[in-house]
Amino acid sequence: MVQHDRRTPHHHAISHGRSAYWATTKRLASLGMVGCLFGVSLAGCSTSKSLKHHLFGPTTHTPTALNSGIVVADEPQAALVGRDVLARGGNAADAAAATAFALSVTLPSRASLGGGGACIVARPGQPAESISFLPTSGSAPNGDRPASVPMLPRGLFLLQLRYGSVQFADTLAPAITLGQQGITVSRTLARDLAALKGPLLSNPGIKALFGKGEDGTILGEGDLFTQPQLTSFLSRLKLVGVGDLYTGALSNVFVEQANKAGAALTRADLRASLPLESAALELSSGNYHLSFLAPPADGGIGSATAFTHSFIPAQNAVSAWRRTGLNTLQDAQSFSISGQRDTQNLPPLPASTSFVVRDGTGLLVGCALTNNNLFGTGRLAGSTGVLLAAAPRHYPRPLLSAAIIRAPQEKIEAVLAASGQNDAAQAVTDGLRAITQKRPPITSTGTGLLNSIHCDNGICHGTASPQGNGLTAQTPAQP
Repeated sequence: MVQHDRRTPHHHAISHGRSAYWATTKRLASLGMVGCLFGVSLAGCSTSKSLKHHLFGPTTHTPTALNSGIVVADEPQAALVGRDVLARGGNAADAAAATAFALSVTLPSRASLGGGGACIVARPGQPAESISFLPTSGSAPNGDRPASVPMLPRGLFLLQLRYGSVQFADTLAPAITLGQQGITVSRTLARDLAALKGPLLSNPGIKALFGKGEDGTILGEGDLFTQPQLTSFLSRLKLVGVGDLYTGALSNVFVEQANKAGAALTRADLRASLPLESAALELSSGNYHLSFLAPPADGGIGSATAFTHSFIPAQNAVSAWRRTGLNTLQDAQSFSISGQRDTQNLPPLPASTSFVVRDGTGLLVGCALTNNNLFGTGRLAGSTGVLLAAAPRHYPRPLLSAAIIRAPQEKIEAVLAASGQNDAAQAVTDGLRAITQKRPPITSTGTGLLNSIHCDNGICHGTASPQGNGLTAQTPAQP
């Protein structure tokens, strides 16, 4: 069963996402970008000339329309990065990519270049789409700490390529600056460090990164945290492009360094692991149209089922879904209506983090990211400074959930995403239900941490979970 679970995302990408994927590929071919998506171009995927403008420097783009927007994230410094991208003329997809890369610096316990995640995105008046880049296991037989293939860069590249407005390399720049200048350890990161202090400090590489001197203490809230090795790796990724990480010289470097840490990865693993783009899982309820993350990110199925059947907890629905072995969007649509559930909850699930973005044009993005375990494998990929995510074959799948709700007649729209392990999907459900009941999407759902942006009659508000330590960052509206 574990082996089946591990293959499900890849199988779905090939057999059931084929038409959407190749439609995207044909579109990218006209822009000369196919090599970047497949990773066969060794350089230039983020630096070559394209129709997109530069976020930093001269541009003919008129940013006024994009100069109002909101970012809500679990980690404040990453939220500010997304806000600044919006203020400089980037759109919601640009800000989402920059926020995610920033999280790999400011909250590496839950988001890393070595991990992955899923995003839901929608343009005004158009159907929502789901982009999944879940961590996948490597195939090498040996390794004392098997790691995931690094899916975050490839997934963010696809998101920004499909929906972004600036050069992809520009979305990496803020994370590089944070790594160079150092960040202030947030309360969220400090709590994660304190929770795993013993195991973390037992590894020399991790101890050198997170430790404070030789007295056995670990970084705490308010401490300065610099990551020179990760900064160098991000700078190289910005220079040579994402494709180089999957088939070029950077692929060799990463695999070699990761395997020294017991990762059990091969270059073929990096080459073969592709993000999946598909339609979102859709539901209607009265005047409201709801869109959820599609499989293989099955937290969306849990949220949809729990919304349709209020007596079913979201994680019980996901438990039943996972037992079926189904993996297509069509199956998920039928399942969410059927009301199937297990009587028992899921086992303890891996940690995650989430954020949501809306720009002045109404482009919505909601993402959930994971390392498949708090701090992943607890090891770094050597000189790259990348924290390795855990191989999913050794852990239960994380519960990643995000959703978009729209009611054009009532002039209401919202984007929601949640973290909080087992309660993430239920938090999204409860937020959606609050909106349909004309209440703010502020929930107290167990360990669930809900981030949301809710617009009513053109007035938008961002809300970070009151149980967490996130931040709502908003740019001023322009006349």
